[in-house]
Amino acid sequence: MRRTELLQEVRKMRFEEAYGGWQEGRLTQAEAARLLGVCERSFRRYIHRYEEEGIEGLADRRLTQLSHRRAPVDEVMRLTQRYERYHRGWNVRHFYAWYRRDGGQRSCRWVKSQLQRSGLVQREKGRGKHRKRRLPAAWPGMMSQQGGSRHLWVPGVYWDLMVTMDDATNEH
Repeated sequence: MRRTELLQEVRKMRFEEAYGGWQEGRLTQAEAARLLGVCERSFRRYIHRYEEEGIEGLADRRLTQLSHRRAPVDEVMRLTQRYERYHRGWNVRHFYAWYRRDGGQRSCRWVKSQLQRSGLVQREKGRGKHRKRRLPAAWPGMMSQQGGSRHLWVPGVYWDLMVTMDDATNEH
């Protein structure tokens, strides 16, 4: 049993417990919804679907639907066969340039994913720590803050103290 199917079964069991508690009057709708981790409106929707379709009405219907953006199988087969026959060993970027010239409409990421999924192109190892992108260091004067306050420095006279601080170098 796949993980998503297992989670579906657990959710159904938890719903039946919450539904039973609500039917018996031990739980309010708000408490039952909180127990399931949903809002009251969602719990009422679940009740409606459960009473009409039974436990199978609670299944997440999004999991069974195919994406409308999914590529047709023949397009994927044509792409992988072309790479395998004529372009084996090519860099994905070079192959993608050919693909676009030949009228392909998909992205480079999609082409790379399809070639990796079919086993024609190996996935690259992750970049090391020394290759990670870091924020550039701040230059002196780039980030400065200014603050001020009024104090009674001399009896009877209030003076303002102003401080300008550079966050890059911590200079005052």
